[in-house]
Amino acid sequence: MIEIDIAVDLSHPAHLVWRALTDRELVARWFTEVEAVAEGEGRLLFHTAELAGYDASVDAEVTERREPELLALRCDEAGRVTRLTCAIIPTAAGCRLAVREVLEHGRWPAEQRAGREQYYDQTLTGRLPAILDWLAFQQVDLRSAEPAATAELPVTVLPAGGAARAGRIRRPVLLAVLAGAVLATGLGVWAVLPAERPDAAATDPAPLRMPTVASATARPPRAAVPARPTPTAGARSARPSATATAAPSRVTTAPAPAATVTARYRTVSTRIFGYTGEVVVDNAGTTAVKDWTVVVTLSKGGTIASATGADWQQDGQDVTFTGPPVAAGRSRTFTFDVRDPDPLSKAPEACTMGDAPCAGATPAA
Repeated sequence: MIEIDIAVDLSHPAHLVWRALTDRELVARWFTEVEAVAEGEGRLLFHTAELAGYDASVDAEVTERREPELLALRCDEAGRVTRLTCAIIPTAAGCRLAVREVLEHGRWPAEQRAGREQYYDQTLTGRLPAILDWLAFQQVDLRSAEPAATAELPVTVLPAGGAARAGRIRRPVLLAVLAGAVLATGLGVWAVLPAERPDAAATDPAPLRMPTVASATARPPRAAVPARPTPTAGARSARPSATATAAPSRVTTAPAPAATVTARYRTVSTRIFGYTGEVVVDNAGTTAVKDWTVVVTLSKGGTIASATGADWQQDGQDVTFTGPPVAAGRSRTFTFDVRDPDPLSKAPEACTMGDAPCAGATPAA
């Protein structure tokens, strides 16, 4: 049995994820355009002909619908029949979306299945979380605590000496309101932009720079001073020996060999509140490497939503990745999806393998 099975953890409630799966306008923003078929109730036509892993548009029929837990469809793609299920399981941080597609009739080439699985992974870990963030932002009522609107701005009567203090208070409030308006405008512009095509060329970002911050109280080490011998009676009377002492031997230290296992990082996709990163572990040695560890330092408040190709564990801002062995002369790639409350953050603060920083992405040929 050929199947695709992908699960992603989302920091949003189940009802919001259900809306993103069942609202045709929202589905068009994170997956593909979809329209209702007039011939039958519960039938949909997904325009997937130009997407990776698809041959034609998909004629889908809803076979099971339990809001907000399960959505099942029977999909017919030019004679190839599959069953697609989307299960939503609540978690402590939000919910987990499990997507599974099983081939029931027809032939499914391996390269086509791999392309579809990759497209699922990109949309579920990149575009869908961005849509959910946008929906959640729309539901925040920034004026819920304000009184009813009036034709004129209210005037506050201040006691003597209070005008200067009120001016100081109003300025931060005004700046906060202006900042909120700018952010809301940016989200609105993003919401109406067309969804990016999966075959669009990605531009590699500049290599990460790993700054080292020296402590403000650190002092440079003092030069070593030879200990001064304590004078004794015998030392005072002793005369220097005429015998010449042998010159100290010089020890030549061979330079440390270059590391055979290195890592390089790049940001493969971005969204408003997060991004997807990729790390390639290269083994330039002549023997396989069984154990390797890459540590990625996220910005404050950043969290890992999911990862593919490696095991991970987050401790504060540091995320430790480990994975299968890397054969001699080969590479291993893993990706991870980051949720970041800072809309300007599009890469981690640091990426290291051992004591060496990860290199930037290799420019495309």
